[in-house]
Amino acid sequence: MTAGGATFVANVMHFARLLRRAGLRLGPADTLAAINALSRIDLASRTETRAALQATLLRRHEDADLFAQAFAMFWRDPEAARAAAAMALMEGGKEKPPERAPPGSRRLAEALAKPREKREPPPDRPPEIEAVMTVSERERLQQMDFEAMSAAEIDNAKSAIRKLRLPLDLRRTRRRRPDPSGPHTDLRATIRASLRQGGEILSIESSRRTTRPPPLVVLCDISGSMSRYAQILLHFLHAVANDRERVSVFLFGTRLSNITRQLRHRDPEMAFQMVAHAVPDWSGGTRIGEALAMFNRNWARRVLGQGAVVLLVTDGLDRDGAHGLAENMERLHKSCRRLIWLNPLLRWDGFEPKSQGIRAMLPHVDEFRTVHNLASLGALVETLSRPGNPRAMDAWRIAA
Repeated sequence: MTAGGATFVANVMHFARLLRRAGLRLGPADTLAAINALSRIDLASRTETRAALQATLLRRHEDADLFAQAFAMFWRDPEAARAAAAMALMEGGKEKPPERAPPGSRRLAEALAKPREKREPPPDRPPEIEAVMTVSERERLQQMDFEAMSAAEIDNAKSAIRKLRLPLDLRRTRRRRPDPSGPHTDLRATIRASLRQGGEILSIESSRRTTRPPPLVVLCDISGSMSRYAQILLHFLHAVANDRERVSVFLFGTRLSNITRQLRHRDPEMAFQMVAHAVPDWSGGTRIGEALAMFNRNWARRVLGQGAVVLLVTDGLDRDGAHGLAENMERLHKSCRRLIWLNPLLRWDGFEPKSQGIRAMLPHVDEFRTVHNLASLGALVETLSRPGNPRAMDAWRIAA
């Protein structure tokens, strides 16, 4: 192989390593397949080169945008870069509006950066152990805003959130499945089996009712007082929506937005970018009563069937002064099997339900819990994984 060919192979290996550091799942076999594909095309054609690399190095559709950015950054033309720099100097006096960085650009920038070399202590000196009291990595991740995390911190948070499975208590359905030890006799299956034996009944077929987890519906407040918690919960809801079926997620501030389809995207960064474009009232005011009225009118019959469990995430601070809130909460409570209210204000020891919104909502919920960190999410998962007593409320209802 010529020197130029060896350099090109090394560049392909560096490109595959860049994609792997940016989060794509690649191995040595994929790199060899890319080199083999490039040997069969015209390398002078940028379109054919990109198509060959995309066919061998791209496995998931949700990574297409990240691959396109990585290809444009790595296989750029030096002459075109110099021409663009000259044009920028010529138009230096013109101010251009700042453009928002596309999703995945931060991960690519960190992947392109040269990793720091780890300095090892001299062999003749014993290693120094620093015994300074610091906050653990897990506690720091619990309090850190997900938007300010680096790629490594996002991976650590994703691994922590991935452990929070949400196995809702199973509910019996009307459907039945064949089961030799089932408690119900299946006459139709028995006659159908006898036809294969000339009409003689040699065995009695049995069946059992199937079990299925109920639908999960989440109504999350994204007003100014709830925006920080909503960002953390969106990562949890993204993991839940991609792990189980029949999950519906709605965001509300001054209006109601259905983001179920956006959260189905497997890449969290792409999913949150789609959510940001679909929700216009992030960090604004709160109209809980109006949002619940819209949900009851347009969505309740579609998503609250078969014993659905509803998670209502809000601090209960309504801008309209609890106008129509009690009536809509009562209707929502009667439409679902279990209504759980998650309020971050409960993390304070001296919390009391004094506002009009909280006092109007409390009589119509089954459970009242806090949600502000990963520990509270773990407690929520434990609660939902075991059968609860529907229509049972604690002392908060009496206090209201």
